[in-house]
Amino acid sequence: MGRFFRIKLRLRRFLRRHSWLATIVRSFTIFSVAFGSAFGFISGALSPHSGYDPNAFAIGVSFLFALACLWIVTLGIRLRLMRRRLRTIAMHNEAMADRNWELQEAEQRASTLFEAQDDLIVLRDLDGLITYANDAYCELAQISRSELIGGTATLKVLEQGDTALESNGTRVYDQKIEGPHGPRWIAWREGLVRNDAGAPAEMQSVGRDVTDRTESERALTEARDQADAANRAKSRFLAMASHEIRTPLNGIIGMSGLLMDTQLTPEQMTYVKAVKTSGDALMALIEELLDYSKIEAGKIDLEHRPFALSGLIEDITELLAPRAQTKGIEIAAYVDERLPMQVSGDAARLRQVLLNLAGNAIKFTATGGVALIVEPGIWPNEISFLVRDTGIGIAPEAQQRIFREFEQADDRIARSYGGTGLGLSISDRIVRRMGGRITLASTPGSGSTFEVSIPLMAADTGEANGFTAPDLAGQSIMLVAPHSIEASLISRRLQRWGAQTCIVSDADVATALLPERSWHSVLIDHTLGTEAMEAFAEAARIHATHRIVMVTPSTRQDLAASETAMFTGYLVKPLRASSLAARLTASPEIAAPSLVIEAIAEPTTTAPAAAPPGKGLSILVAEDNEINALLMRSLLTRLGHNVVITTNGEQAMESWLSATSAGTPYDLVLMDIQMPRLNGIETTKQIRSHEAGQSGRRTPILALTANTLVEDRHACFEAGMDGFLIKPLDREKLEEALAGLAAGRHIAA
Repeated sequence: MGRFFRIKLRLRRFLRRHSWLATIVRSFTIFSVAFGSAFGFISGALSPHSGYDPNAFAIGVSFLFALACLWIVTLGIRLRLMRRRLRTIAMHNEAMADRNWELQEAEQRASTLFEAQDDLIVLRDLDGLITYANDAYCELAQISRSELIGGTATLKVLEQGDTALESNGTRVYDQKIEGPHGPRWIAWREGLVRNDAGAPAEMQSVGRDVTDRTESERALTEARDQADAANRAKSRFLAMASHEIRTPLNGIIGMSGLLMDTQLTPEQMTYVKAVKTSGDALMALIEELLDYSKIEAGKIDLEHRPFALSGLIEDITELLAPRAQTKGIEIAAYVDERLPMQVSGDAARLRQVLLNLAGNAIKFTATGGVALIVEPGIWPNEISFLVRDTGIGIAPEAQQRIFREFEQADDRIARSYGGTGLGLSISDRIVRRMGGRITLASTPGSGSTFEVSIPLMAADTGEANGFTAPDLAGQSIMLVAPHSIEASLISRRLQRWGAQTCIVSDADVATALLPERSWHSVLIDHTLGTEAMEAFAEAARIHATHRIVMVTPSTRQDLAASETAMFTGYLVKPLRASSLAARLTASPEIAAPSLVIEAIAEPTTTAPAAAPPGKGLSILVAEDNEINALLMRSLLTRLGHNVVITTNGEQAMESWLSATSAGTPYDLVLMDIQMPRLNGIETTKQIRSHEAGQSGRRTPILALTANTLVEDRHACFEAGMDGFLIKPLDREKLEEALAGLAAGRHIAA
């Protein structure tokens, strides 16, 4: 069947090509059939032996006529079908012609578009021969298209950039090409494309001139590198300046502290305190400048460690209380009990921010007081710290400006109160670094409220809470105090514990209210005066179970023994929640203890005791500054330790080797970092190198450094040091380090 169809197809193709021959064959065939039929019919009819029958003849003629009609009808139907097919083919040919015209037009548009493009377009076959190149490529190559087609010409590459491969197989890279108008940066995208069905794929390269962008990026990179270099130079300068300032400042503060421990006249003590206060102020200024430089350089690192929230807030208020009480104002704190006891975050940075805000509030407040309130924020796991004061307030136009560097509300305030204008800027950046925000609401003449909102997650440390809030439901407690910030916060806390509170500002009115009900406790502020306090305490004996007087550390010792006998206890302002709870839940049968031995609310500080004779540590001090060396000798000698002073790293190394070889190694080495000949880092490395080949105890080494940058501390630990002490030297931290050494603990100061 297939063979017959092929023969038929070939025959039709042959006849289509030679239509005249087909016409002749068809005409001859028709003539032969017609002539043969007519001749045979007539011959048969006229023959005498034909047996002519008219009826049969008529039937035969009719039959032939029917066949002829059937054949004519068949030809007509076939002709009609062929005409329909011809019309369909004609319409299809017309559509194909339109489509062909559209494709040609699209091809012309694409070709025109390619030619008009500024991008470089070139096609290469698998052998690398160019099959197409647009005008832009020809112009850059400075070669005509006819010369490029079929060749392997390439552009001259001056610099090759990095190559990247995308997920779809496209290769992307940059090249610096030499052009007629100078070097140009071209961003290439290369990928395989197939133009014709059945044809092999070609490599299409499309390049875009990105010279301006590349030059801009390089300029930005250079500017960034220069800025980084400037930041590093600034950091090095600040570190050097900090070291150079801290070194003499260490002598000033340390020596003034030693001098205050000697016998001085009142006038001399005043002068020495002024020297130490000035040194502390200069130290605070240096810390602000260093913090600012760290933030500018992006080197501020945050810790995420659990800490007690209420303990941090109460420590801050106790630290600032002497400053506030010296000005005759109050400072108090309140931590909402809905908050977790332990949270996870950077306690040191949060303490720095709150100390700055509360310190500013004290500075700018002359009457009233400062409140530090901690409560849940508006978002989950957010805590709001409100620092509220009754100070001079801030004008609306200055409320945004004060958060900028070296800015204050106005020049008059800067002259009256001083300051660098860096504290709020540093605090704002630290809070934003912690993911929080600082907002300000202030009315000139009425005070200000700074709100710090920071996300702090609850920390489950497994430790028990600091105290259990007492159940004071149904109990009546009277507060006899001026309408002050602390009295309102105490009342708020007592109400959270379930108590019914009553704040009275006049002692006589409070005395008149005593018989009206049975009072669980009465708290009276010592600021109402001795006479009013004594009269009220005497009247409250039969009406109140607990009679508590609230005093400041400076007024506690002013209470006479007769006054204390009237009270069941006292609390030191600012009040701690645990102290208040302990005092209110104490048994009323217990007599009031003496003020000398009572220490519920305020820890006592004692002078450091010297180590017993013969039990002091053997300490090697490597310090090139004579004043600091003298200070270290004096401090350590007063603590009962044996001290050897060396002035450079080589002497320190020799002394350590001599003591080790003699069998009397040093218990501790205090190593200055910057020393002549051999610095502290290299000296420590040499000591650790000698110890590596020996058995026995490793000598603890503490760095004495004025550099507070993180990289300086890392360098100390990498060299093999066990800790560091920051200049100016803090006596308490030195004692802690020595105590830790004596107890065999890891040294960290």
